[in-house]
Amino acid sequence: MSEKSAIEWTDSTWNPTTGCTKVSPGCKHCYAQTFAERWRGTPGHPYEQGFDLRLWPDRLALPLSWRRPRRIFVNSMSDLFHEDIPLDFIRRVFLAMRAADRHTFQVLTKRAARLAAVAPELDWPPNVWIGVSVESAEYLPRIDHLRSVPAALRFLSLEPLLGPLGRLDLAGTPLREGTPLRESIGWVIAGGESGPGARPLAPEWVREIRDQCIEAGVPFFFKQWGGTRKKKAGRVLDEEIWEQSPSIRSKGN
Repeated sequence: MSEKSAIEWTDSTWNPTTGCTKVSPGCKHCYAQTFAERWRGTPGHPYEQGFDLRLWPDRLALPLSWRRPRRIFVNSMSDLFHEDIPLDFIRRVFLAMRAADRHTFQVLTKRAARLAAVAPELDWPPNVWIGVSVESAEYLPRIDHLRSVPAALRFLSLEPLLGPLGRLDLAGTPLREGTPLRESIGWVIAGGESGPGARPLAPEWVREIRDQCIEAGVPFFFKQWGGTRKKKAGRVLDEEIWEQSPSIRSKGN
């Protein structure tokens, strides 16, 4: 089964876990929770348990069955670093990503502190990108946790953007003169909230992020303005669609 995605910055989704709990204001109108709870109590449905956390060991081998290389968003319906997911299961997910090395895996979390804490216990393959969600300036410290992780690429998801973020340190600091910026941010995604009760997105917040990405040479992807009618609101910023993304290295490079 190929789980094709409507998310603009990925090709497919893979959910070795489902369900989550809210940790910050960005979770208020969680699309995943809304979807999952529709099916609570439906016998035999994958979301019979609603949005309660569930591990799916039988899904670990699924990416190996997908022959064509693709970008895979890991846990679009959960958070891999949720405090109730055992470290051993996270390790198994990472082993599965290493085995399916034709693909590029995009892992996104709001639980940046746990990510940083368990990162030394994980085997980090070169086809795994790791990102953190930051919805307001209050949660900028998540980026500091991200910098400590030895991922091939680190990225930010600034969605739903609920306020101005100010100055972002995207370049990082080299370990010593002449060495690569191992702590740098390699991609930035920004966007507004969609659906009923969506909170507004100010254009100046997005422009500030875009301009910093241009200055730092970081690919910038603007996903959506959001609102109650997402398609009508569109994703054009200053008469341009911003859909830059990092290059994907082929196997062996």
